[in-house]
Amino acid sequence: MKKNPLSFLVVAVAAFFVASCDSPAPTAEITPEAHPAAEEGDGFIELFNGENLDGWTTSKENPDSFSVKDGLLIAKGGKCHLFYSGEVNGANFKDFELKVRAKTFPNANGGVYFHTEYQDEAWPEKGFEAQVNSTHKDPKKTGSLYGVKNIIVLKEGQEPPKGGENEERETAPSTDGEWFDYHITVKGKQVTIKVNGETTVEYTEPEGGPGEGIPAGRAISSGTFAIQAHDPDSEVHYERFAVKPL
Repeated sequence: MKKNPLSFLVVAVAAFFVASCDSPAPTAEITPEAHPAAEEGDGFIELFNGENLDGWTTSKENPDSFSVKDGLLIAKGGKCHLFYSGEVNGANFKDFELKVRAKTFPNANGGVYFHTEYQDEAWPEKGFEAQVNSTHKDPKKTGSLYGVKNIIVLKEGQEPPKGGENEERETAPSTDGEWFDYHITVKGKQVTIKVNGETTVEYTEPEGGPGEGIPAGRAISSGTFAIQAHDPDSEVHYERFAVKPL
């Protein structure tokens, strides 16, 4: 019997249709463009790794005053300074934002230095200190640009400190036993200090350098950062120390 070519065509089309229905649909190729780009960070670089003091160098006075425990950088002991000496920006910063998270304990005194440089001993002569002090007898409290623009809390009979400008308050912007956020910004000749979002200092260096009564070393330039251990009865903890060069 002669076969009809048309019938063969119909059968072939039907077989293809059935096979297509039984096979799973092809999976679309996933490419990086198919996913939204990861959100970029805020540009801040952590200088403290939470594990050890890699990238930091202590001065030669009482180097045991700095330690790391449970992810915290602890300043406790005799006078000493811990200088950032790591690779970020060649450890040399001019314009920047610095975010620090710190906690003081009763009678603690400390500080965060910027535009400074390494010294074997003594208080750093170059650069500025943002004071860390909630209840220590020194009237210059947290939020001060030490000796330049001071946030002061005076006890009965205590005289205002000399050198720089003073802003008197009833209490310090920080509280012992509570974490606070320090935000320090340097742009050109201007320094801005904030504590927990509150601006405590707006300082613009005068033409010709530091004003009357301010040490010559307290001049805007460039340099590294440092953390101060003040005395054996002083204890300050740090859990963040992050910079964004500008």
